[in-house]
Amino acid sequence: MTIPTTVFFIGLFALIQVPLTVMVGYRRVQTNIQFLDGGDQTLLRRMRAHANYTENVPIVLLAMAGAELAQAPQWLLMAGGISLLVGRLMHAAILVLKGWGLPRALGMILTFLPMLAFGGWCVARAFR
Repeated sequence: MTIPTTVFFIGLFALIQVPLTVMVGYRRVQTNIQFLDGGDQTLLRRMRAHANYTENVPIVLLAMAGAELAQAPQWLLMAGGISLLVGRLMHAAILVLKGWGLPRALGMILTFLPMLAFGGWCVARAFR
């Protein structure tokens, strides 16, 4: 069995991880802060954007892969993948630029929706 939709989104999210990681490293070089955040708010916001992305994206992609293997409809896979993409971009952008704002909260909602949908699909299919 193949999971082409999930594989596409895995590749996309892996590519997005690179600039988030580079932003943290670049700020560390600028400030000469090698460990933790040294009280630098810009570094802290970048670190949290990177960490939050890293904390949430893998579990959604794992649930998406499970849902695709359990024959979730293509519309659900695409809607969930796009929701996760928009949500993660909104959340990271607002966190890096301002720290807080409505788009950050909406980004989390758009992240939780596919997490719940794919997770729910997997649980429901497991008992079929």
